[in-house]
Amino acid sequence: MGRITTRRSVMRIALDDDTSRRIDTLAVEEPLEIRVGGTPLAVTMRTPGADVELAAGFLVSEGVIGSGAEFHSAIHCGGPGTGGVENTYNVLDVTLAPGVPPPAPDVARAFYTTSSCGVCGKASIDAVETVSRYDVAGDDVVVDAADLVTYPVRLREKQDVFEKTGGLHAAALFDAATGELLVLREDVGRHNAVDKVVGWALLNDRLPLRAAVLQVSGRASFELVQKAVMAGIPVLAAVSAPSSLAAELAEKSGLTLVGFLRGRSMNVYSHPHRVRVEQAASEDALVTEGAAHDHSR
Repeated sequence: MGRITTRRSVMRIALDDDTSRRIDTLAVEEPLEIRVGGTPLAVTMRTPGADVELAAGFLVSEGVIGSGAEFHSAIHCGGPGTGGVENTYNVLDVTLAPGVPPPAPDVARAFYTTSSCGVCGKASIDAVETVSRYDVAGDDVVVDAADLVTYPVRLREKQDVFEKTGGLHAAALFDAATGELLVLREDVGRHNAVDKVVGWALLNDRLPLRAAVLQVSGRASFELVQKAVMAGIPVLAAVSAPSSLAAELAEKSGLTLVGFLRGRSMNVYSHPHRVRVEQAASEDALVTEGAAHDHSR
């Protein structure tokens, strides 16, 4: 699309150096109106690109669809009212497969939501805990802690737009068994990045995402846990902290939630049985701890 980044003249001020003007690269943020069958459903601020994946993942998160067979097509169209308005690629109309019911009225969010808060605008707090059609608790996948600690670095290495702008979140899917990086998406909104990843999975008939780990570049919010559960993802790992509500929903839903995944350490907030620590490493840690304790006496 060519609108993922833009360039802007800025004044650089450094107290220990000369003040100068320079060209800076910024991540583009533009609104996307998602329609279903011509009816507006939601507006979100996003980084242009992978819009069809974003819309598909959003519909999965809202419980509207849950498989690739339920998604027929999507097309960019003109702006509000369309009639003769130039196509700015900021309106996407989704057509569901024949027989798939449209979103219920209480799902619609036909108003503005910010890129940082996808939950804002829910019709009621009771509607937030959408019921997933997938049994996350029944997924018996196990991931090695030694593999988990490599994911944030591998995520960062693949963040091409972040490298240029420093202003994007990222989400990636890893195969828990092989450690293979399946897909990575970037966006100004952390929940949009996850929707793009989930949308990729839906369009490639990979739902539910059993035996997969969702790695995110920031914190783990309630909505990111919800999106993981709706896509059947058993493990969500974040480099920063989770919220209390995120941890509660993860525990309730059977999802393993990992936070503060940095360097060679992490905190596991729910269902730690899925994170395997090599016995030798555990024993070494106990020996080290014991030696330190004896030394302190």
